[in-house]
Amino acid sequence: MKNTIIKNQGIKSFLDFFSRLAISAIFISAIPGKINGFKRTVEYISSKGIPDPISSILLVGAITCLILGSGFFIFGGNQKIGSVFLLLFLIPTTIIFHMFPFHQRAVLMNLGLMGGLIITALREPI
Repeated sequence: MKNTIIKNQGIKSFLDFFSRLAISAIFISAIPGKINGFKRTVEYISSKGIPDPISSILLVGAITCLILGSGFFIFGGNQKIGSVFLLLFLIPTTIIFHMFPFHQRAVLMNLGLMGGLIITALREPI
C-alpha cells in the first residue's frame, strides 16, 4: 500500500528523521547516567541476582548498544541495524527490571518502543 497522505518527499524525510530522533531520545538520555554512575548501575543490576562481574559486562554491552543503536537509528543509512541494537538493549532490560515484580506502566511503555523499533527494522527507509 502506497503512502498517499503526505506526497512531498522533503516533508516525509523530515518527519521520518524527527520520528527516529523522538524515539531515540529516551535511549540517548540514559547514556550519561549509565556512564557517570557506572558503579551504582552495576550494583543495581547485581541486586537483581546477576553476579558482579557479569553485571559489569552487561552494562558495557548496554552502553554500547545504546550508543551504536541510537547513532545508526538516527543518522545511519542502516536504521535497521540501529533498531536491532536498541532492541538488544530494551528486551532484556524490560525482562530483568520490569517483569519481576511486574511494573505495568514501564512494561507497556517499553512494548510501545519495541513496536516502533520493530516497524523500523522491517520497513524500507524513506
